Amino acid sequence: MRKIGHNLLCMSFVLTTAAAHADPDGAALYGANCAQCHGAELQGGNAQSLVDGVWQFGGGEWGMASTIQQGITHLGMPAFGLALARDEIDAIVAFLQSQEQAYDPQPRPLPQTLQSQEYDIAVEVLATGLEIPWSVDFIDAHTALITERPGRLRMVSDGVLAEAPVRGTPTVLHEGQGGLMDVAVDPDFGDNGWIYLSYSHVLSSLRDGDERPASMTRIVRGRIVANVWTDEQVLFEAPHETYITTRHHYGSRIVFDARGDLYFSIGDRGRGPLAQDLTRPNGKVHRIHRDGTIVEDNPFVHQAGALPSIFSYGHRNPQGLAVHPETDRLWESEHGPMGGDEVNAIHGGGNYGWPEISYGRNYNGSQLTAFERKPGMEQPAWVYRPSSAVCGLDIYEGEQFPKWQGHLLVGALKYESVDLLTVVDDRVIHRETIVKNLGRVRDVAVGPDGAVYVVLNGPGRVIRLTAILDRLEAAR
Repeated sequence: MRKIGHNLLCMSFVLTTAAAHADPDGAALYGANCAQCHGAELQGGNAQSLVDGVWQFGGGEWGMASTIQQGITHLGMPAFGLALARDEIDAIVAFLQSQEQAYDPQPRPLPQTLQSQEYDIAVEVLATGLEIPWSVDFIDAHTALITERPGRLRMVSDGVLAEAPVRGTPTVLHEGQGGLMDVAVDPDFGDNGWIYLSYSHVLSSLRDGDERPASMTRIVRGRIVANVWTDEQVLFEAPHETYITTRHHYGSRIVFDARGDLYFSIGDRGRGPLAQDLTRPNGKVHRIHRDGTIVEDNPFVHQAGALPSIFSYGHRNPQGLAVHPETDRLWESEHGPMGGDEVNAIHGGGNYGWPEISYGRNYNGSQLTAFERKPGMEQPAWVYRPSSAVCGLDIYEGEQFPKWQGHLLVGALKYESVDLLTVVDDRVIHRETIVKNLGRVRDVAVGPDGAVYVVLNGPGRVIRLTAILDRLEAAR
């Protein structure tokens, strides 16, 4: 028996030693550490594509390995030098190089139809050939506006994308996750012609001690006359001393409530603790009147030092906002770290916890916080764990899909999906995925025709979903 036990012990030691010296699996390491931001197929997500041949910070084995090891903190790329061994980093680099060589830039063909539990759905292309489209909104049933993150505002009329972008739109900082982001049409557009934009605004000169110009999310409005942006007004520009030199987590969405007030979001800009600081704009949802003045009953108007525009705080990177057409409740979706993407029902003055509480971990796998709950901090209505990289958000109201009335439509970059969430009393009670694997979903919006429009970053196009058949009615 001793001999048998000794042999088993030796065999276990040999197997353990062999496993310890096995070559690292680059694909598995990529999936565990990198896919969260760069996409499961390296096509891009929160961060850029790794297979399009564009290396901003040095290609080749040495440059790629150095970036993984040391990170690029001002752009949100964490350093993995302490979390990964050198041979593991080398394995990831080898995997990236093999995938880049095999990369086929052709977009996946779109299906003609999709199926949900309740509807057969037709899929059409509204616009294609776009460069990093970010948002879509509608002037009327015939005219849509689309932003491209590099800084272009495009118009689609009767299904035709205008070749020339709108001239004279604001100059944006297109670096990292920054650029031209949301576009929103005034609820009274027919009377006033206002269109609202959010974008990354950069200071014109370096501040003492800064290595690069500082930036922050800015909100403006203007009108379009003969394809020219005109009458621009700055509605929100944060105090310049609060601008930050990082290039990620800008937010930013724009929506209006029933009385016409304007909400917009700003991400934490990679400085998590500032999301808890009411003297800083980042990590917040803000509320202002449409002319930029402060709403008199904002929750922190009378608190000394607090920015009076703040409506809620403790957010990481809110890239989805929508107002429920029946309850007037503001809903928000935000990126978590590794795990912990959230969908929240927003209450004025609410603290949503970031980074004091979270359902996620740091990108290198280490513990971010020991707490998922704390007194005085709001809990999410829904958590994605693992993260789906949630993005655009809307709430269905229309005649195309009557059984979806009041349901949340939640887009996701990493999972390339649109989820339909059923909500009751600020709680999510059911989830169904209605779009999957058609491209990274940056925005989802309900058009005036009741169709659902989905903005796909990769490839750059906007698709339109309409109901073909009510399957439940047909079954009866």
